[in-house]
Amino acid sequence: MTEAGAGEQRSPGCILALDPGERRVGLAVSDPERRVALGLPTFEAAHGRNFVDHLRNLLQAYAVTKIVVGQPLGLHGRPSAQTRRATALARRLRRDLGLDVELWDERLTTAQAERVLRGEGAPRGARDRVAAVLILQSYLDRLRVEEH
Repeated sequence: MTEAGAGEQRSPGCILALDPGERRVGLAVSDPERRVALGLPTFEAAHGRNFVDHLRNLLQAYAVTKIVVGQPLGLHGRPSAQTRRATALARRLRRDLGLDVELWDERLTTAQAERVLRGEGAPRGARDRVAAVLILQSYLDRLRVEEH
């Protein structure tokens, strides 16, 4: 591995986004320059796999340096039981993975994902994946605005 030379910029690393649900977790990852969100296969809790181990594999495979967890606030911004579960998940991931984990308001992303997939005959896991892509892309767009 070579050091970045003068004038060279290192990529900030990929960001992994999660759209947590009770049985499935939608997943998306950014490109290393943090411009585009790409969907990954949905994690199915019913398959008996350990979620944190699955994330560790993704962190290594995609050189992830940050995680964004969708935080489902109510329409008026009030926390719900799902909000508390997302917050607890973020806390657990910070502890278990040692990475920066940020919560991101994901109001209406599931509804948006359903609109995107309407009439496609897509499986439910596709909705979770599209929701994760929408969460991550909105986060990446905000990062770009903050850079300027």
